[in-house]
Amino acid sequence: VQLQASGGGLVQAGGSLQLSCAASGNRFSINTMGWYRQAPGKQRELVATISSGGSTNYADSVKGRFTISRDMAKNTVYLQMNSLKPEDTGVYYCNVVVFVIGPYWGQGTLVTVSS
Repeated sequence: VQLQASGGGLVQAGGSLQLSCAASGNRFSINTMGWYRQAPGKQRELVATISSGGSTNYADSVKGRFTISRDMAKNTVYLQMNSLKPEDTGVYYCNVVVFVIGPYWGQGTLVTVSS
């Protein structure tokens, strides 16, 4: 399974960005898709996940500002980020859990929020 993430960049505080991550490969079935982030000098942390049934889970710090969604036909997960804050700055990693096989990680995309 290969993951291709895109959509990071530089934005001013209060702005918006949308990240996307497409999974490709042969004969796989995805369970959960999600996004994690790692700020400079900090550990990687969960941002949001979405299950195959559509259930979502968000970090408290992004609730009400970020929305995760997925297109199952395209094996793609999206993260709409609104009202961005400087503390949202970091490298965002796509995570996909494939049934039976396990988790895969994307290459990471940098999000920088200026104050």
